[in-house]
Amino acid sequence: MVDSGQPPAPSQSTSSRSSSEKLPIPEQPRDLEKTSESTPPTLTDLYGPAPDGGARAWFVALGAACIFFSCLGIVNSFGIFLQYYGTHQLSSHTPDQISWIGSVTACMQFLFGAISGPLFDRYGTWVIRIGAVLYVLAIMMTSLCQEYYQFMLAQGVLTGLASAMIQVPAFAVVSQYFDKKRAAALGLVVSGSSIGGIVFPIALGKMLNDTSLGFGWSVRVIGFIVAPMMVFCCFSLRARLPPRETKFFLWSAFTELRFVGLVAAGFFVLLGMFTPLFFLPSYAVSKGMDKILASYLLAIVNGASTFGRILPGILADKYGKLNIYGFGSLSTGIVVLCLTKATDTAGLVVYAVFIGLTSGTIVSANSAAFSTCTTNPQNLGTYIGMGLAVGSIAILVGPPVNGVLLDKYGGYLEASLFSGIMCLAGGVVILATKLTTPEGLFGNV
Repeated sequence: MVDSGQPPAPSQSTSSRSSSEKLPIPEQPRDLEKTSESTPPTLTDLYGPAPDGGARAWFVALGAACIFFSCLGIVNSFGIFLQYYGTHQLSSHTPDQISWIGSVTACMQFLFGAISGPLFDRYGTWVIRIGAVLYVLAIMMTSLCQEYYQFMLAQGVLTGLASAMIQVPAFAVVSQYFDKKRAAALGLVVSGSSIGGIVFPIALGKMLNDTSLGFGWSVRVIGFIVAPMMVFCCFSLRARLPPRETKFFLWSAFTELRFVGLVAAGFFVLLGMFTPLFFLPSYAVSKGMDKILASYLLAIVNGASTFGRILPGILADKYGKLNIYGFGSLSTGIVVLCLTKATDTAGLVVYAVFIGLTSGTIVSANSAAFSTCTTNPQNLGTYIGMGLAVGSIAILVGPPVNGVLLDKYGGYLEASLFSGIMCLAGGVVILATKLTTPEGLFGNV
C-alpha cells in the first residue's frame, strides 16, 4: 500500500459524531420565538370571531328584546302613570313631585348599570336571573301602593334597580355575538322597548280610564304580561365568552378622551330627551284632547321609535356609529323645541310620530357608541355600565326640572326650550368626539 502522507479519512460514524459534537443546534427564528413567548392568544384565537348571525345569536337577541319590551316599555309609559296619579292617589302632589318617581326609576336602571355591567363581565348571566325575579316583584308591589313614599320605593327604587340588573347585561351579552352588525343587532334589541311602549300605554290607558278593574288589578295584569317574558330571557341569554378576571371597575376608561366625550354627550342628551315621554299626555289634555286618546300618543311615539331604532342601527354599521348617534341627538333636539307648536289633535299625532322617529335612535346608538371605546368584548358591559351611570344623573334631574318650569310658568314652552337645547348640545359634543378617532371629524365612525 502506498502511503500518501495524509491522515486516513474518518469513518462515517466518526464524522457524524464529531459534526454533532462541534456544530450547534440551529436556533428557531427570533420572530417565532417572540410570537410564541410574548404574544398571548387573543379571544378570537381561543373562541373564534363573533358569529354576527345564526340561530344562537338571534335567539340571544330575541331574549334581550324581551327585556327591553318589559323594562323600557314600562318606563316609556310613565306619562300614563303621571296623569293618573295627578287625579287619583297623588292628587295633592305637584307634577314635579310625581315626576320624581319616574325619574328615580329611569335613573336607577342606568345608575346601577355601573354595577350590573361589571358583575356580568365577571360572573355571567346569573345577574339577569336575579334581576328578572326582582322586576316582577316590583310591579306587583306597585299595584299595592297608596302613598307617595310607597310609590317611590316600589315603582321608583325597586323597579329601577331590577331593570339595571337585566338591561345592561343584555346589551353586553348581545355585543358578544355581534361585531360588524353590532349596531343593527342592538337596534333590533332596543326596538323591543318600542313594542312595549305601544302595548303598555294602550293597555294601561284603557284599564285605568275605561274599565272597573281599578289601579291595583290594572298593574297586576301588566305584571302577568311581563312574567313570561322574564322567564324566556333567563333561559335564552347565555354568554359566549368566559368571565374576565381583572379589576371590577375599569377606571382607566375615564382617562380616554373618546369615552369621556361620549359620557358628557350622553348626559346632555338624556337630560332633555325624556320630556315628551313624561309630559306629552298631560300637554295634550291641556290642549283639549280626550284622556284615553292622549294616552295613545305614547303608543304612537313608541311605535314610530321602532323604525327610529332599527333603521339607524343598520345605517350605523355602514356610515358610523358616532355619525348616526350625533344626527339622532341633533334631530331630537329640534323636534323637542317644536313641542308647543302642536296645538290640535292632528298636530299632536304628527308630533308624536316625529319625536318617536328621532329619539328612538338615542338609546341603541348610545350603547353602540361606547363599543367604539374598547376592542375587548369582555369589557363592554363595564364600559356601557359606567357610561350610562353618569347619564343616569341627567335622567334623575331632567323631568323634575321640567316639572318645576311647568309649575312656575304655567306652560310648556320653557320646558321644551330647556330640553331641546340640552339635546342639541349633546349632539355637538358627539360630533366633536369624532376628533379623537383615527378617521377624524368627517370619517365614517
